[in-house]
Amino acid sequence: MSAVLPVLSQDDVDRAAQLIQQAYAPLNNVSPGDQRLLQQELFDIQKRPEAWGLVIPFLQHADPNVQFFGAHTAQVKIARDWESFPPDRVLGLRDTLVDLTGRAIVAGRSKVILRKLFVAITSLALKICPGSNSQWPDWLISSVNTMLALGASNEHLLDFLAIAAEEVESADLLTPNKSQMQRTLLDTVPMVVQAIIACITLPEARNSPKQLASALKCIQAWLSILPGSDLTPLIPLLIALLSPISTQTSPLEFDDDIFGVASETLQEIMARSSLSDGSGSHTLTEPLLLWFNHYGGQIVQDTLSAGFVDTVSHSFCQLLVAVGDHSTLYLAANIASPNLPAPLPPPPSPISFPAPATPTKSHLVQNFLRLIMAYTGLPGYYAADEEESELTLGFWYLFQEALWNAEYEQEFEGSDINADVVDSGKDKDEQAELRVAKAVYRELVEVLRRKVTWPEIPQLRSWPRDQRDKFQAYRRDVGDTLINAYYILRSDLLAYYVNDISERLSSKQAQQGWEEIEATLHCVMTVQEAVPLEDNPHLRRLFGPDILGRLPVTGRDRVRRTTLLLIGSYSSWFTTQPDRSSSSLLMNAISYVVAALSEPSLCLPAANALRDLCDANRTYLAPHIAAFGELHARIAGIPDSEKSKVLQSIASVIQALPPEEAIPPVEAIVNPIVSKLFATLESSPQLPDEARLLIMQQLQTISGVAQGLTRTPDSLLILDESPDTQEEAKRMRLARDDPRMVKMRETILDAIRRTMQLWSTDAAISDALSSLFKAITALPSDITILSLPPMPLLELVCMAAQRQLTAVWLSLATMLIALLDPQSLIPTTFKSVPDGEASQAVVNVLNVLLHTTFSMLGQPGAMEENPDIVQGFFYCMNTVAQHFVATFYQLPPELFNALMQCAITSLALQERYSLVAACTFLVTLTNRTCSLDELSEAKQMIAQTHGRSIMKALLNDFAGAAPRSATQNLIELLSALVMRFPAESKVWMTEILHHDEFADSKANSQAKDKFIKAVLGSRNMKRIREAAQQFSLIARGLADSSFGYASVTM
Repeated sequence: MSAVLPVLSQDDVDRAAQLIQQAYAPLNNVSPGDQRLLQQELFDIQKRPEAWGLVIPFLQHADPNVQFFGAHTAQVKIARDWESFPPDRVLGLRDTLVDLTGRAIVAGRSKVILRKLFVAITSLALKICPGSNSQWPDWLISSVNTMLALGASNEHLLDFLAIAAEEVESADLLTPNKSQMQRTLLDTVPMVVQAIIACITLPEARNSPKQLASALKCIQAWLSILPGSDLTPLIPLLIALLSPISTQTSPLEFDDDIFGVASETLQEIMARSSLSDGSGSHTLTEPLLLWFNHYGGQIVQDTLSAGFVDTVSHSFCQLLVAVGDHSTLYLAANIASPNLPAPLPPPPSPISFPAPATPTKSHLVQNFLRLIMAYTGLPGYYAADEEESELTLGFWYLFQEALWNAEYEQEFEGSDINADVVDSGKDKDEQAELRVAKAVYRELVEVLRRKVTWPEIPQLRSWPRDQRDKFQAYRRDVGDTLINAYYILRSDLLAYYVNDISERLSSKQAQQGWEEIEATLHCVMTVQEAVPLEDNPHLRRLFGPDILGRLPVTGRDRVRRTTLLLIGSYSSWFTTQPDRSSSSLLMNAISYVVAALSEPSLCLPAANALRDLCDANRTYLAPHIAAFGELHARIAGIPDSEKSKVLQSIASVIQALPPEEAIPPVEAIVNPIVSKLFATLESSPQLPDEARLLIMQQLQTISGVAQGLTRTPDSLLILDESPDTQEEAKRMRLARDDPRMVKMRETILDAIRRTMQLWSTDAAISDALSSLFKAITALPSDITILSLPPMPLLELVCMAAQRQLTAVWLSLATMLIALLDPQSLIPTTFKSVPDGEASQAVVNVLNVLLHTTFSMLGQPGAMEENPDIVQGFFYCMNTVAQHFVATFYQLPPELFNALMQCAITSLALQERYSLVAACTFLVTLTNRTCSLDELSEAKQMIAQTHGRSIMKALLNDFAGAAPRSATQNLIELLSALVMRFPAESKVWMTEILHHDEFADSKANSQAKDKFIKAVLGSRNMKRIREAAQQFSLIARGLADSSFGYASVTM
């Protein structure tokens, strides 16, 4: 050993050991600061080449802390300092390390220390085993044999085997080396399986729980390695471990620890092994279902009798869920199957299973469904009384999907049955399956209705906030499960719930039962997205006087809130009704919603429901515009926070009127808002805080009205040139030209201008203005009587940006610039040509934004500190390049050059979003400039003045200056340069890559020349991408890393 590792003097070893004892001994009372200094000194010692010499004396030391540091040093030196270890001593180190580990096992060292040594052995194997000249081809078998010869127990050998598998699987190796290491594991499979079987076979397994735990952990570590044929013999032994110690007691008596680890191992087999994804129905699924059939009912009964879920019951629930996830197709295919399961292999002696008459597959499946249903419907409230019901919800989704796909599984399972018999009985079998499936899901919807019921108020008040939040989240998850139940039951689900509400309304006492009714309403609400948009008698009954008419309109906030949410979720359904019944049902719903608007606790869901109802049913509601006028008259009684939604609702109804008839009601609702906004602006210097809130509310209200006046998306017909559409557009133009509307729009614009003059630097008001700009501008095809033109708004945005440049103003400028070229937003064969007025406006905007942005970003560190500004600026410039590229070349040359220099500088930023935005702009600018004949001089100017600088920044990025996540965007820019400037690109790339000042790169001249040839020789996007990715890996030193290749192919 002394010839392999350095030998240190005893004094040096003692001093290092004393440092460890000072740093980690529990009674030394070292201050945190001193402990950090001691730890740093230890780390410094560990980094030295002589630290190899600490391994042996430390492992032989009496203090466990020193022993641990010796094992840790061996692991760290192999992992981090391997290059410095003498090659001629490698084999000696191999033998020494395995010998030290075996002796440490026999000496009874702690598992923490042994784990470090096991990891060190595996790390050494990863260094010297792979390759054609392997120095340790049989590393695992030879290590086990050496430890065994030294007296290591099965328990510790299994721990070693588990750690070896984990380390190999997680190692970052190239694919050939990784495959070679995995083959060494496969060569050891017979030995591993033999050792495991010896440790998990009853009754010996119960006599050595630590050894059993190691064996089961080893199984889990080897799951991805073990072939199915080697895994199958372990399954009956694992299932046997689940069995109770005694079947004569009630409740059944289990070994909690053994049951838990055996259950966990079976769960892992179903999730991660070669038997996952439904494989092994005869060897895994059916044996488990038989065990469930024998013991599962008693476990559930014991749980219900005890009133709580103990450790075994919780683990059993998890096992049920794992079987449900793994064997969903089998369960669906055999839900009504009269066939018997495959005969089980005889269990190893002395294990014996009870041998009653073998039940049919349908019996086993239905028993499984009863068991998992029992956990879904555990008594009590989720998060308060139990945590298991939520675990089962995902199964019901998978089971419903599997029921739809069960035919495939039936064909698989019935492949040995006469085809004529199958065909003749197919309809009958499907009917039987459907009956059972419906019965199961009918019970499920009943159970889940009970489980989502809130407790009564006194009990609910005792719940802490986090418990309420968990229960609320559980109710949402149940809603997703009910959607799957709807796909099985369809209209029967709605029938059950609607009948349930009706019966409870008829039988409830004066102040009781509302929690139950609220739960049912919640269930109906959650399935809305699955309910077809068509007439439904159950929904007609729900929203009619029989049910909605009997629900409370005062007090009872929870049930009313759920009712409001229910109405809002089904707002589109009212459009399916015939005019007469629709009007009645719809107006009943509107009346119920309006009654809650004045109550602060309910105004939010009420306003949302009203907005959704009016938006979806505006045509049906237009004849009732007078009723909405009455609602507007009572607007003062509605909390300010929700007024904007109420007015948006009214505006939605107004939109359905002919444009000329919409003018008076729009005036009636908008003029008071604008007047209040002006008044607030005048008083804002005296009461700034109050004024700020009021200004935001008025801006939000105008936004709401503008959104309400916008047509619904399905009515947008941009290319519709029918006579009716043309007539509608003409009427809209006439209504917009009405002096009243002209004046109103001017007034709104003045109010916006005044607001921006006083408050544009306020972040919250900026956001409110942004929302208003988006709501009140539109394409010509969707213009309203309130829509404002983009040009004056763009001027206001520029003024605001000059006061304080923010991402909000840059985003708005981007949107408004695109609206200046509306024809480009309409699909057409020919590229649109912006008009002269719009182009000149964009030139003016560019002058302002460029000077403003450069003034800010020109400060030291500003680009790094303001990535949102950089991103917003280049996206704005990208929009200009898309729609008005010629305007860039109308700028003063020095200003355009500054823009290009800013973009080139941004290519060196580490913040990905900034770099990507700059890349996107340069790609668009290059392609748009080069695609227009009239910009041929500009194309030459870009090549001569900026092309080489762009290419240099780009190549530096490939060599490591830019984050790798931006590589795809850099490739697009490289492609644009090579495609548009092929001759120049060859010169630029050759000069830059072979220049002495090129970025510090690990790419040699051969790699650079290969890159240039591949890029310029192909001019094909796919090959340019491959060449650039390969060059980037080489330049960054990642060419031999599996991480590098994996990240390229993601």
